[in-house]
Amino acid sequence: MDKENLDAQIEQEPVVEAGEVTPEQMIAQLQEQLAAKEQEAKDNWDKLLRERADLENYRKRASREKEELLNYGIKSLVEEVLPVLDNLERALEHATEDGLPALVEGVKMTHTLLQTALKKFGVCAVDGNCGTLFDSAFHQAMAQVETTEHPANTIVQEFQKGYLLKERLLRPSMVSVAKNP
Repeated sequence: MDKENLDAQIEQEPVVEAGEVTPEQMIAQLQEQLAAKEQEAKDNWDKLLRERADLENYRKRASREKEELLNYGIKSLVEEVLPVLDNLERALEHATEDGLPALVEGVKMTHTLLQTALKKFGVCAVDGNCGTLFDSAFHQAMAQVETTEHPANTIVQEFQKGYLLKERLLRPSMVSVAKNP
């Protein structure tokens, strides 16, 4: 390069003193700062969305647990009352109508009241009647009986009733099941 071209180029470029920032450098710095703030805003938005989703999941879980508690919180009470119901049913089976009719009538009334109270809370008996098809989800086989009177895998006798609390099994029916000889 010759001296004239060099002098012309120096005249066109602004003189920057030490410590001063050029407008291009300032624009680059501001763009970097803007990009950093945009990334920070995006990260904060993502955090907000996650927190909202977590809060919504917590609300749903708390609601579900509350419903479970309301529906099945009486389970231990019902489990304590069921043996009383069983004993009343056994007493009714062994009581005779000609002996002590007042006792029989009292036990029948108590039995009816107890069944009504349990139904109010969503407790119902599992069908374990003779001839019903055995279902391992609701019945517990205590014995198998070889018989030609009943089809295989059907209930021959119910030893103890099973009960459901709403749709949940509290205890299975204890039954004997028919099998082919």
